Amino acid sequence: MQIGMVGLGRMGANMAERLRRGGHEVIGYDRDPKVSQVATLSELVAKLNAPRAVWLMVPSGDATEQSIKEVAGLLQPGDLVVDGGNSNFRDSIRRGAELAERGLLFVDAGTSGGIWGLENGYCLMVGGSDEAFARMEPALKALAPEDGYAHVGPVGAGHFTKMVHNGIEYAMLEAYAEGFEILEASTFGLDLHEIARLWNRGSVVRSWLLELAERAFAKDPRLSQLRGYVEDSGEGRWTVLEAINENVPAPTIALSLFRRFASRQADSFAMKVIAALRNEFGGHAVKTE
Repeated sequence: MQIGMVGLGRMGANMAERLRRGGHEVIGYDRDPKVSQVATLSELVAKLNAPRAVWLMVPSGDATEQSIKEVAGLLQPGDLVVDGGNSNFRDSIRRGAELAERGLLFVDAGTSGGIWGLENGYCLMVGGSDEAFARMEPALKALAPEDGYAHVGPVGAGHFTKMVHNGIEYAMLEAYAEGFEILEASTFGLDLHEIARLWNRGSVVRSWLLELAERAFAKDPRLSQLRGYVEDSGEGRWTVLEAINENVPAPTIALSLFRRFASRQADSFAMKVIAALRNEFGGHAVKTE
């Protein structure tokens, strides 16, 4: 099939290439003229045959909002828009309704696979109507590994599923991080790369994330070149908020999110308060600047 790809960053460019390898025609647009095949979105849409399919891989938030609005203004009834980024599912529900008023189909495709997706394929969690899913299924098959995509529900369900997926990822990363810190702090002088390799050979904690840990420790056994500063891209926050909205206890995911916040504090004021109070009530020693 023919697809217009908007956003040719690390994910978008690799997805376009995997689609081409799967026999699909991809016309790519990016704000960077060095990587873009066309000069404008108008030119992209003009090169697509009706009914058109435009797949967006741009940052969530305002960039996605503006891109969808601009693309929607260029398309015709019966055309289809896919948002493959990490948008909030509530935004996707709203956007789907707005596009439907124009006679446009909308698919929210939660996409996991990162920089390895080109070779290994992308796990795709797809929300949208049966018609929209069927229209995009040839592309989904090309992008995903075997059995690596599913129609999980109506518009919004794809990004909701991806949000929870990323919330789980936060907790898994935190568990591995804590375990390796305990190993690193021990008096045994343990080889963390060797332990990661060992655990990946048949243990119950083996995973792709642990394979990546094995790679990271092979490059830098004590991760001495890294600073322990961890960003969050939003999905963990949204997962915790939805847990609150649904009265679902999610302490592990919530704590893993707050641990990321803590990583950004060079000298926590909260810990200063605790130190001061311990000194006041018990005369415990404190460290000063």
